[in-house]
Amino acid sequence: MSKNIYLFSTSSYSDTIHINSLDTTFFKPEIDFSQYDYLIVTSKQIAKALQQYDKASYIDIPALCVSAQSAKSFESIGGKVLQIGAGYGDNLSKIIQTYPKEKSWLYLRAKEVASSFVEETKSEGYMIDEAIVYETACSNEIQKSEPENDAILIFTSPSSVKCFLENHSLYKTQKIIVIGKTTAKALPPRVEFIISQETTIASCVKIAKKL
Repeated sequence: MSKNIYLFSTSSYSDTIHINSLDTTFFKPEIDFSQYDYLIVTSKQIAKALQQYDKASYIDIPALCVSAQSAKSFESIGGKVLQIGAGYGDNLSKIIQTYPKEKSWLYLRAKEVASSFVEETKSEGYMIDEAIVYETACSNEIQKSEPENDAILIFTSPSSVKCFLENHSLYKTQKIIVIGKTTAKALPPRVEFIISQETTIASCVKIAKKL
């Protein structure tokens, strides 16, 4: 008998039991986009946040996107992608450092972030401003979820792990799949897990179906 696959994510996917892990609140800080050469986009939520602004003010600024998913969401509102990262924030510092230090970057971010790439990059003399355009909170759905003790659990962000662990424990009989290294770091010590080769939900589900 096949085991249930639980997907803790803000996006659903076929053949899984989707549990929305986060509720999102958007902010609209005052931003002078004309000051920046490039944007930094690490979440699909950024595309939604940008739609609060005059499209003409930001649409011609290329964005460094952390993953294929964030790039796709940015392109969906007409944005231009500068480059796509390896799927996790810590990789972005290396990419930014391949560009001239004279360029100005704007990191559109959540209130809480897991990666420290901004501090690392600034320490090398690069100019990065940050604007908090949304925050997330653990959803009631994830807190009330009841996955079986032998289920397969897919976590797609550090916050999805954090929110799950607020009301649940992880069992050795469960199979844990994480979408990337940053998400893996959010797991408790000594928990066994599998990291997907690609930082996509599709890749995680593909692994789950083979377990």
